[in-house]
Amino acid sequence: MSIFEVIMLICFGSAWPASIYKSYISRTSRGKSIAFLGIVFIGYVAGIFHKVFFNLDWVVLLYALNGCMILVDMLLYLRNCALDRRFAL
Repeated sequence: MSIFEVIMLICFGSAWPASIYKSYISRTSRGKSIAFLGIVFIGYVAGIFHKVFFNLDWVVLLYALNGCMILVDMLLYLRNCALDRRFAL
């Protein structure tokens, strides 16, 4: 475990609740990028794999928590795309 890895995960992770809240309240996909969310999600999954196969410690939980928050934001993005299409008609 590296204290710098923990700090990085806490700092990145602190931004996701605000992003989820904005996605939920705004009800639009404008201003969001599913590609960006997907790339960051893949990065967290890679971090989880690294922890599981090479250096398992409790920090894997931070990776998993952040990954879950991104997954929620991605699902909200898809919901908001559907809402955008419905209200565009």
